[in-house]
Formats: sequence, structure tokens, C-alpha cells
Amino acid sequence: MAAERKPEFFAGKDMQIGIIGCGYVGLPLALRFADVGHRVIGFDLDQTKVDKLNAGQSYIQHIPADKIREHVQGKRFCATSDFSKLRGMDAVLICVPTPLDERREPDLSYVENTAKAIAPNLQRDQLIVLESTTYPGTTEELVLPILEKGGLRCPIDAGTSGRDVATDFYLAFSPEREDPGNKQYGLAQIPKIVGGINPASGRAAMGMYAQIVSKVVPVSSTRAAEMVKLMENIFRCVNIAMVNELKQLSLRMGLDIWEVIDSAATKPFGFMPFYPGPGLGGHCIPVDPYYLSWKAREYDFSTRFIELAGEINTEMPYHVVSAVGTALNERQKSIKGSKILLLGVAYKKDVDDMRESPSLKLLQLLTERGALIDYNDPYFPEIPKLRHYNFPNKRSVALSPATIASYDCVLIATDHTSYDYEAIVRDAKLIVDSRNATRRVKQGREKIVPC
Repeated sequence: MAAERKPEFFAGKDMQIGIIGCGYVGLPLALRFADVGHRVIGFDLDQTKVDKLNAGQSYIQHIPADKIREHVQGKRFCATSDFSKLRGMDAVLICVPTPLDERREPDLSYVENTAKAIAPNLQRDQLIVLESTTYPGTTEELVLPILEKGGLRCPIDAGTSGRDVATDFYLAFSPEREDPGNKQYGLAQIPKIVGGINPASGRAAMGMYAQIVSKVVPVSSTRAAEMVKLMENIFRCVNIAMVNELKQLSLRMGLDIWEVIDSAATKPFGFMPFYPGPGLGGHCIPVDPYYLSWKAREYDFSTRFIELAGEINTEMPYHVVSAVGTALNERQKSIKGSKILLLGVAYKKDVDDMRESPSLKLLQLLTERGALIDYNDPYFPEIPKLRHYNFPNKRSVALSPATIASYDCVLIATDHTSYDYEAIVRDAKLIVDSRNATRRVKQGREKIVPC
């Protein structure tokens, strides 16, 4: 470790970088830093993940094992569950979950526990960066006091004085912008937002990230950086809620909302297409708006757009289940006792990620209503026990003409490109399509119910 690290140190080569949390955010970040020549240690409490990484294996579909193996064999990357090794790091990046609790309020226990794990190992002049999405003020109000308990100080200073304040360690916030399955924009192509607790912290983080991304965008504070990420995802949440509401209206009016959206998207200015679905999924958009609405109450402010969008998006799985019930009723069947095949449990197509997937809610609601429900997903041979859901012994069924034909209804919840939709429509008795996945199928359209 360097004896003294000025902010400029972090723009240099051959640093020791620790990444806490080796999931969808932390692992790509670790490999990217290894790509440019830094030595990286991934820290995770899950020993199974640690063992797989050290063996050069991948547990995330879009991250190739050969990339992990390359850096493990080249001594640029390894994983550990021993947090005492944080002492040897020049920089430590926190990439842990920030879910909601049962009351849909922020659960910062992962961030808090991680800060407590760093605190006894914190060294002078280390750079600590929080990447986990959270409400404005988390870095200042939660992480900083925990880190300072050992006696080292990182004074809050927005830089208005025009000079650096003395700081014992550096602390910044830089929100992750990972989009699993996006082949156009990977980590290296996505600009990085950086906000420091003080100007020196901001410069340190900027120097580090400038080595792995195309552009670094500085903001005035950690609070501003935290707000940027929430604004990005709330923008999507609100617009998706709007098209989900318009979809329901269009169904009543006998209009094809997909045709309307695609036609509106031909306008070269003033319009951005968003598409409806069975509900929101992923680790950000279903969660982040509630972080801000919760924090807003501290300022006696009601975030009405956010609350309304949340209500609409939360209701979408119920709307889909209602559509399934109506479609079955028209065929003299009820949900109770009907055999239903759910296609897709990932939260979006072509990814092995089911965090907050609306398919899980659909499974729960249809099971509660007495349906005999199975699922198929090429990325999930079985559904593990999850934070809010548990479907014991539920495994993906193999698709065949006879299998598909044996169900009273096929519900398309995730539009994986690997599905043969013409064959599915040909063999199924009834299809409820929540993703417009069957739009190009010409034969058998009388079987398809859009929802």
C-alpha cells in the first residue's frame, strides 16, 4: 500500500481495488478494473460464489467464465469472504443490495453492515465509494458516521470555499448504471456520475473511474449523485406507468397500444417510446421510487407522481390475472383447477435475473386462486427461495407440442427470444400475451388474448 495517497494517486496504475458484493453490479465492475491492469479482490459473504470465482467459474449468464478465468490465472482477480483483507486495498467499492422491506420502506441493512465491516479495517487515505442505489443523504448520514467511528475524518465540504479541506480518507458516491442484457451499452460505454463528500474525494473517485469508462460526470455532492440515479429510474417508472394505464384504456377502446406507441415513435422530436408489460421488474425501477418518496416525507413533501406510478405498476400483475380469468371464462373454465403454463420468470427477456420479477407475483396470485400452474424459463431450471417468494419444488418444464397442448392457458410473461412463438401459438389452446411477443405470428390469432 502507498504510504500517502493524494487524489491524483487514484488516476494511476496497478492499484489494489476491493469490490464488496460480487453480483450483477460488483462482478462486472471488478472484471473491468482487472481489464485495465489493477489487482482486484471481490468480497462476498456467499462462500459458494467465492469458490466459483476462484475456480474461474461464472454464475451470471452474460458474464463469460473465460473472462473470470483469464484474470484469476493472471493474478489480477480473486475473491474472498475475509473482510480483514480490506486493509490492503487502495480503494473499496460497495456494490450491495438496497431492497425494500415488507412495508415498502428502504432496507439499508446491507449498506449499514458493509460500512461496519469496512470501519475496523479503514486505512488512512483509502478511497471508499458507495455504488448501491439509495436516497439522497445516505452516504453523508449513514455511511460516513460509521466510517468515522475509528477516529479518521472525512469532512463534508461542497467546495464553495475554493480550497481542499484536510481529509483522512476519501468518500464518494457513484451510482451503478448496469443494464443486464444490453448489448449496445456495456459498463465501459456508460458515463459515470461521481459525487464526493468533499472536492478531494470527488477528484480521487473521478481519477479512478476515468480509467474504465468513456466519460466521468462530476456533480457537486454525494447527495446530488444519489438523486441523479433516482431521477433516472423514476423517469422510467412514471413513463412505464403511463403506458400501462393507456394499455388498459386501449384494450377497452379496441385499440392496439403497441401500434400506437410505434407510430408515435416515428416523431423525430418530443417523444420517447416506453412499452407496457405485466409489471415492473429488476433491481432498480420497482424499488428506487420508494426510496425517494420515503425520504421526501422528512421534508413534508408528498411525491404524488411517484406514488401514483407505483400504484399503477403494482396493479399490473392483478390486471394480467384478471385477463387470464376472463379469457378462461369465455371458454367455460375458471382459474381454479385450470392448468396454466407461465412462460418466463426472468424480469426481462434474455437475462438470468428474476429480481422483483412480475412473473413471481403472477405465480403467487394464480396459485392462490387455485390454478395448477407450471412455468418454463431457459435461464432458470428451478426457482430458488427468494426474499418475498417461496415456490418449493417448482421446476421449469420442458416445452414440446404435447406439453404445450396439455395446458388450458399459456401466459407469456417474459418474451425471451429463444421461444418459438409460431409453434407456441400453433400448439396452445389459449395464449394470454402480456408482452406482445406474438405480434408477428399470422396463424392462430383467434387464440391470442392481449393484456
